[in-house]
Amino acid sequence: MIALACDQGGFELMGVVRAHLDSKNILYKDFGTFSPDSCHYPEIAVPAAKAIVSGECDKGIFICGTGIGMSIAANKVPGIRAALCTNEYMADMARAHNDANVLALGGRVLKSDCAIAIVDTFLKTAFSGQDRHIHRVGLLNAADRSNEE
Repeated sequence: MIALACDQGGFELMGVVRAHLDSKNILYKDFGTFSPDSCHYPEIAVPAAKAIVSGECDKGIFICGTGIGMSIAANKVPGIRAALCTNEYMADMARAHNDANVLALGGRVLKSDCAIAIVDTFLKTAFSGQDRHIHRVGLLNAADRSNEE
């Protein structure tokens, strides 16, 4: 299941993403926002990120105006590796090399067709499992644990 989270800057693009996921019968849990009214992205990103860490959801797609705020907020949650991607190559590398579990997108900077291609790449790409990437993700996880202390 995919955790979806957006603020008002990502509201329109999230509607396109939801419709695309529906067309592919991909399950998701929508954490909002549910209107184009102004809201605070950390209040939406953090609960969605926690649903990924808890195992309720497998991955996330978080959208704000630029994707920057959502990615910062998500990455504050230990166990989250959110990647702000602006093209398919970045999405592929985020998954294959970094085992990113959240895709952050900018609703005001990406065209819908480009965003959908990025989403598809992110969702279909598996973590490479190469030793060097396992080691690096392990270092990220260790840093998360040291920040909890």
